[in-house]
Amino acid sequence: MLLEINSLSTGYLGLQVLNNVSLNVNKKEAVCVIGPNGAGKTTLLKTIVGLLKPYKGSIKFLEQNIENMPPYKIVELGIAMVPQGRELFPYMSVLENLKLGAYTRRAEKYLKDSLELVFELFPILRERKTQMANTLSGGEQQMLAIARALMSRPTLLILDEPSTGLAPHIQQKVYESLGYLREQGITLLIVEQSIHQVLTFSDRGYVLENGNIVLSGNSKTLLGNEHVKKAYLGM
Repeated sequence: MLLEINSLSTGYLGLQVLNNVSLNVNKKEAVCVIGPNGAGKTTLLKTIVGLLKPYKGSIKFLEQNIENMPPYKIVELGIAMVPQGRELFPYMSVLENLKLGAYTRRAEKYLKDSLELVFELFPILRERKTQMANTLSGGEQQMLAIARALMSRPTLLILDEPSTGLAPHIQQKVYESLGYLREQGITLLIVEQSIHQVLTFSDRGYVLENGNIVLSGNSKTLLGNEHVKKAYLGM
């Protein structure tokens, strides 16, 4: 088991958002979490990476409890996150943004190799490496956000709404790159609003509603579930 979450409850300023959430991610899997806006999906991801502390419950990564670790330690262990909205440094170049992703001691050691890997994955970033991040297209910015997360050489890559705001053909390119990463042995945990796309791509999925896991299982099974079809696929 790579990531194991048990009975996790958390929220903001005393307002509970997640209620006894349990889920797990195995090595080399692609797992998705779907649900409506406000269900607690982003809250879940922020708690995994240490930006929020749980009220109760546990989070284990590689059998080590991480729920009380600071974010930089969690990154050092091998978890990286691509946040919703990308959160790039807009007035820094593509290359500068990438180098900032390699701030751990282990990542710095492999800086040259990591740059080559992300430039092979996203050739457009090599062409744009001296360009300011705020001048890139939306699709190029998303590629940069993913590439920057990869610079820390993660075992688990977490993505929050990676296709939001992107044209369908750019969404497809992003998911093709995620497929390549999975082939390279990187485990993926994806929160997504593009439900059909992420369920088609992933191995397993969880449905989060009002802070509770209401369904889970094989992604193909979830695609055929009547509740999922009615609530999320318009069928």
